[in-house]
Amino acid sequence: MNAQQYQKMGKGIGFVAALDQSGGSTPKALALYGIGEDAYASEGEMFDLVHQMRTRIITSPSFDGNRILAAILFENTMDRAIEGRPSADYLWNVKRVVSVLKVDKGLADEADGARIMKPIPKLDDLLSRALGNGIFGTKMRSFITMPGKGLDAVVEQQFTIARQILAAGLVPIIEPEVDIHSPRKAEAEEQLKAGLLDEVNRLETDQVVMLKLTLPETDNLYKDFVEHPRVLRVLALSGGYSRDEACARLARNNGVIASFSRALTEGLTVDQSPEEFDAMLDKAIAEIYAASTT
Repeated sequence: MNAQQYQKMGKGIGFVAALDQSGGSTPKALALYGIGEDAYASEGEMFDLVHQMRTRIITSPSFDGNRILAAILFENTMDRAIEGRPSADYLWNVKRVVSVLKVDKGLADEADGARIMKPIPKLDDLLSRALGNGIFGTKMRSFITMPGKGLDAVVEQQFTIARQILAAGLVPIIEPEVDIHSPRKAEAEEQLKAGLLDEVNRLETDQVVMLKLTLPETDNLYKDFVEHPRVLRVLALSGGYSRDEACARLARNNGVIASFSRALTEGLTVDQSPEEFDAMLDKAIAEIYAASTT
């Protein structure tokens, strides 16, 4: 494991850029950027266009390691190049930004108020390739709508796979997202906290994970994790909140930093001039950075 990256991820001041939209969420990300589904005829063309969008973000003068600690990529981005260099190599050696790889294959159907992850075939092979590409950690997402047995299943599955990732030498980001529209959101968050704390306490003393959590109804609900020796970092997802709302909620949760996706790219469009694009991105980064330093 890269000691400089570990130090930056654990102690650095800034936030994590989530640039990991994959198959199902890519058309929506492109549409928000101003590229409709009529602009591409195949999945390959779609991924070419989204890589162009991500390259534009990553190579922007506004995007660098002074305010951004890490970027979450999906497999297709890891396998591609930015300005002639492998993506993770460019991010670290040009921008001083750590790379994290999304490893989940999407969500299973809802059961008991939650959606666990689909099976992840050949995960060990993917983790090995990630290490070879200079990737620091991984990210995997589940989705919780209600408290109950499904939530417990999410936590159990996340930590089972997290142990496999730790054994491979990578640091997992565990992301059990709670639906911001859940009528029992606060109750689900209390159950989730208890379940996560139980699992984190069972980790070996030399094992660390990161947690990526929905911004909670109770401010500083996750303070125990911010201070926990086996939690390298607590990240917040924007989860459908606007950037203004997400930043306002984040600022009230001390020690938690952003890992925003749509809230980061809000307002960026394909037809903006380089100057307009960089200015819009700089404004977004400044707002999210400020909310992440409380």
